[in-house]
Amino acid sequence: MQERERERELVEALAEMREEEAVALARAMLEGGVDPLRVLELCREGMEIVGKRFEKGEYFLPELILGGEMLEAIGALAKPLIVQAPGGPAKTHGRVLIGTVQGDLHDIGKNIVTFMLDINGFEVKDLGIDVPAATFVDAIRDFQPAVIGLSGFLTLAFDAMRDTVGAIESAGLRDGRKIMIGGGQVDEAVRTHTRADAFGGNAMAAVALCREWIGV
Repeated sequence: MQERERERELVEALAEMREEEAVALARAMLEGGVDPLRVLELCREGMEIVGKRFEKGEYFLPELILGGEMLEAIGALAKPLIVQAPGGPAKTHGRVLIGTVQGDLHDIGKNIVTFMLDINGFEVKDLGIDVPAATFVDAIRDFQPAVIGLSGFLTLAFDAMRDTVGAIESAGLRDGRKIMIGGGQVDEAVRTHTRADAFGGNAMAAVALCREWIGV
Protein backbone atom coordinates (compact mmCIF):
# COMPACT_ATOMS: atom_id res chain seq x y z
CA MET A 1 0.00 0.00 0.00
CA GLN A 2 2.91 2.32 0.74
CA GLU A 3 4.14 1.96 -2.84
CA ARG A 4 0.68 2.72 -4.23
CA GLU A 5 0.52 5.80 -2.02
CA ARG A 6 3.84 7.04 -3.39
CA GLU A 7 2.63 6.47 -6.93
CA ARG A 8 -0.54 8.44 -6.23
CA GLU A 9 1.51 11.24 -4.68
CA LEU A 10 3.75 11.46 -7.75
CA VAL A 11 0.80 11.70 -10.14
CA GLU A 12 -0.82 14.33 -7.91
CA ALA A 13 2.37 16.38 -7.60
CA LEU A 14 2.76 16.42 -11.38
CA ALA A 15 -0.89 17.33 -11.95
CA GLU A 16 -0.73 20.11 -9.34
CA MET A 17 2.50 21.57 -10.78
CA ARG A 18 4.55 20.90 -7.63
CA GLU A 19 7.83 20.57 -9.50
CA GLU A 20 10.34 20.08 -6.68
CA GLU A 21 8.12 17.54 -4.94
CA ALA A 22 7.47 15.61 -8.15
CA VAL A 23 11.15 15.36 -9.08
CA ALA A 24 12.13 14.41 -5.52
CA LEU A 25 9.47 11.68 -5.40
CA ALA A 26 10.57 10.30 -8.76
CA ARG A 27 14.22 10.32 -7.70
CA ALA A 28 13.41 8.48 -4.46
CA MET A 29 11.37 5.86 -6.33
CA LEU A 30 14.13 5.27 -8.88
CA GLU A 31 16.82 5.08 -6.21
CA GLY A 32 14.59 2.64 -4.33
CA GLY A 33 14.53 0.25 -7.26
CA VAL A 34 11.16 1.07 -8.83
CA ASP A 35 11.05 0.15 -12.53
CA PRO A 36 11.93 3.35 -14.44
CA LEU A 37 9.31 2.49 -17.05
CA ARG A 38 6.71 2.49 -14.27
CA VAL A 39 7.87 5.92 -13.16
CA LEU A 40 7.51 7.22 -16.73
CA GLU A 41 4.02 5.71 -16.95
CA LEU A 42 3.07 7.62 -13.79
CA CYS A 43 4.45 10.76 -15.44
CA ARG A 44 2.19 10.10 -18.41
CA GLU A 45 -0.81 9.77 -16.09
CA GLY A 46 0.03 13.05 -14.39
CA MET A 47 0.57 14.86 -17.67
CA GLU A 48 -2.71 13.51 -19.01
CA ILE A 49 -4.47 15.30 -16.14
CA VAL A 50 -2.54 18.46 -17.02
CA GLY A 51 -3.66 18.16 -20.63
CA LYS A 52 -7.31 17.75 -19.65
CA ARG A 53 -7.14 20.79 -17.40
CA PHE A 54 -5.67 22.77 -20.29
CA GLU A 55 -8.57 21.66 -22.48
CA LYS A 56 -11.02 22.89 -19.84
CA GLY A 57 -9.29 26.26 -19.54
CA GLU A 58 -8.08 25.54 -16.01
CA TYR A 59 -4.42 25.49 -17.08
CA PHE A 60 -2.67 27.61 -19.68
CA LEU A 61 0.55 27.54 -21.72
CA PRO A 62 2.85 28.22 -18.72
CA GLU A 63 1.52 25.08 -17.03
CA LEU A 64 2.14 23.04 -20.19
CA ILE A 65 5.70 24.36 -20.33
CA LEU A 66 6.29 23.55 -16.65
CA GLY A 67 4.84 20.10 -17.20
CA GLY A 68 7.29 19.52 -20.00
CA GLU A 69 10.16 20.68 -17.79
CA MET A 70 9.14 18.28 -15.01
CA LEU A 71 8.94 15.43 -17.49
CA GLU A 72 12.36 16.30 -18.92
CA ALA A 73 13.92 16.35 -15.44
CA ILE A 74 12.43 13.00 -14.45
CA GLY A 75 13.25 11.51 -17.84
CA ALA A 76 16.90 12.50 -17.35
CA LEU A 77 16.91 10.49 -14.12
CA ALA A 78 15.13 7.48 -15.60
CA LYS A 79 16.83 7.16 -18.97
CA PRO A 80 20.26 5.93 -17.78
CA LEU A 81 18.57 3.23 -15.73
CA ILE A 82 16.60 2.00 -18.75
CA VAL A 83 19.59 2.11 -21.08
CA GLN A 84 21.61 0.05 -18.59
CA ALA A 85 18.90 -2.61 -18.37
CA PRO A 86 19.86 -6.09 -19.67
CA GLY A 87 19.09 -6.53 -23.34
CA GLY A 88 19.05 -2.80 -24.01
CA PRO A 89 19.42 -1.79 -27.63
CA ALA A 90 22.94 -1.42 -28.93
CA LYS A 91 22.16 -0.28 -32.45
CA THR A 92 19.78 1.91 -34.38
CA HIS A 93 16.79 0.03 -35.73
CA GLY A 94 15.47 2.69 -38.09
CA ARG A 95 14.45 6.31 -38.44
CA VAL A 96 11.26 7.83 -37.04
CA LEU A 97 10.09 11.40 -37.68
CA ILE A 98 7.68 12.83 -35.13
CA GLY A 99 5.97 16.12 -34.39
CA THR A 100 2.84 17.76 -33.00
CA VAL A 101 0.69 18.94 -35.90
CA GLN A 102 -0.14 22.55 -36.72
CA GLY A 103 -2.50 24.29 -34.32
CA ASP A 104 -1.61 22.13 -31.32
CA LEU A 105 0.96 23.07 -28.68
CA HIS A 106 0.89 19.86 -26.65
CA ASP A 107 4.20 18.03 -26.51
CA ILE A 108 4.12 15.96 -23.33
CA GLY A 109 2.82 12.75 -24.92
CA LYS A 110 5.05 13.29 -27.96
CA ASN A 111 8.07 13.73 -25.74
CA ILE A 112 7.37 10.45 -23.94
CA VAL A 113 7.03 8.64 -27.29
CA THR A 114 10.26 10.23 -28.54
CA PHE A 115 12.01 9.21 -25.33
CA MET A 116 10.77 5.61 -25.49
CA LEU A 117 11.68 5.24 -29.18
CA ASP A 118 15.15 6.58 -28.44
CA ILE A 119 15.88 4.15 -25.64
CA ASN A 120 14.51 1.29 -27.74
CA GLY A 121 17.13 1.85 -30.43
CA PHE A 122 15.41 4.07 -32.98
CA GLU A 123 16.88 7.23 -34.48
CA VAL A 124 14.26 9.90 -33.84
CA LYS A 125 13.93 13.40 -35.29
CA ASP A 126 11.48 15.52 -33.27
CA LEU A 127 10.08 18.53 -35.15
CA GLY A 128 8.48 20.00 -32.02
CA ILE A 129 4.99 21.53 -31.77
CA ASP A 130 2.62 23.41 -34.10
CA VAL A 131 4.36 21.87 -37.13
CA PRO A 132 2.95 22.82 -40.57
CA ALA A 133 2.35 20.05 -43.09
CA ALA A 134 5.00 21.53 -45.39
CA THR A 135 7.60 21.19 -42.63
CA PHE A 136 6.80 17.49 -42.30
CA VAL A 137 7.17 17.10 -46.07
CA ASP A 138 10.55 18.86 -46.10
CA ALA A 139 11.77 16.81 -43.14
CA ILE A 140 10.73 13.54 -44.78
CA ARG A 141 12.75 14.44 -47.87
CA ASP A 142 15.77 15.34 -45.74
CA PHE A 143 15.62 12.70 -42.98
CA GLN A 144 14.16 9.77 -44.99
CA PRO A 145 12.31 8.13 -42.09
CA ALA A 146 10.65 4.73 -42.25
CA VAL A 147 7.86 5.86 -39.87
CA ILE A 148 6.18 9.23 -39.38
CA GLY A 149 4.40 10.00 -36.11
CA LEU A 150 1.77 12.75 -35.96
CA SER A 151 0.83 13.88 -32.47
CA GLY A 152 -2.11 15.98 -31.32
CA PHE A 153 -4.16 16.33 -28.16
CA LEU A 154 -6.84 18.81 -29.20
CA THR A 155 -9.75 17.74 -31.39
CA LEU A 156 -8.81 20.45 -33.88
CA ALA A 157 -5.59 18.51 -34.47
CA PHE A 158 -7.49 15.75 -36.25
CA ASP A 159 -8.05 17.84 -39.39
CA ALA A 160 -4.43 18.99 -39.26
CA MET A 161 -3.35 15.34 -39.10
CA ARG A 162 -5.52 14.56 -42.14
CA ASP A 163 -4.11 17.56 -44.01
CA THR A 164 -0.55 16.51 -43.16
CA VAL A 165 -1.15 12.97 -44.41
CA GLY A 166 -2.61 14.47 -47.60
CA ALA A 167 0.42 16.70 -48.07
CA ILE A 168 2.76 13.73 -47.65
CA GLU A 169 0.78 11.80 -50.25
CA SER A 170 0.67 14.74 -52.67
CA ALA A 171 4.45 15.06 -52.42
CA GLY A 172 4.80 11.40 -53.39
CA LEU A 173 6.45 10.53 -50.09
CA ARG A 174 4.05 8.03 -48.55
CA ASP A 175 4.98 4.90 -50.50
CA GLY A 176 7.24 2.64 -48.47
CA ARG A 177 6.54 4.54 -45.25
CA LYS A 178 4.10 4.11 -42.39
CA ILE A 179 2.21 6.89 -40.61
CA MET A 180 1.01 6.59 -37.01
CA ILE A 181 -1.00 9.07 -34.99
CA GLY A 182 -1.32 9.56 -31.25
CA GLY A 183 -2.86 11.86 -28.69
CA GLY A 184 -5.32 12.05 -25.83
CA GLN A 185 -8.49 11.37 -27.80
CA VAL A 186 -7.17 9.44 -30.79
CA ASP A 187 -9.04 6.24 -31.66
CA GLU A 188 -9.87 4.11 -34.70
CA ALA A 189 -12.43 6.63 -35.96
CA VAL A 190 -9.80 9.36 -35.90
CA ARG A 191 -7.34 7.05 -37.66
CA THR A 192 -9.88 6.50 -40.42
CA HIS A 193 -10.51 10.25 -40.67
CA THR A 194 -6.80 11.03 -41.01
CA ARG A 195 -6.00 8.05 -43.28
CA ALA A 196 -3.04 7.10 -41.08
CA ASP A 197 -1.89 3.48 -40.97
CA ALA A 198 -2.41 3.02 -37.22
CA PHE A 199 -2.84 4.83 -33.92
CA GLY A 200 -0.99 4.29 -30.67
CA GLY A 201 -2.78 4.56 -27.36
CA ASN A 202 0.47 5.07 -25.44
CA ALA A 203 4.22 5.28 -25.90
CA MET A 204 4.84 1.53 -25.75
CA ALA A 205 2.16 0.96 -28.39
CA ALA A 206 4.03 3.41 -30.62
CA VAL A 207 7.28 1.51 -30.03
CA ALA A 208 5.54 -1.78 -30.84
CA LEU A 209 4.20 -0.35 -34.12
CA CYS A 210 7.65 0.84 -35.15
CA ARG A 211 9.22 -2.49 -34.27
CA GLU A 212 6.58 -4.32 -36.30
CA TRP A 213 6.78 -2.03 -39.33
CA ILE A 214 10.56 -1.84 -39.47
CA GLY A 215 10.95 -5.54 -38.75
CA VAL A 216 12.95 -5.36 -35.51
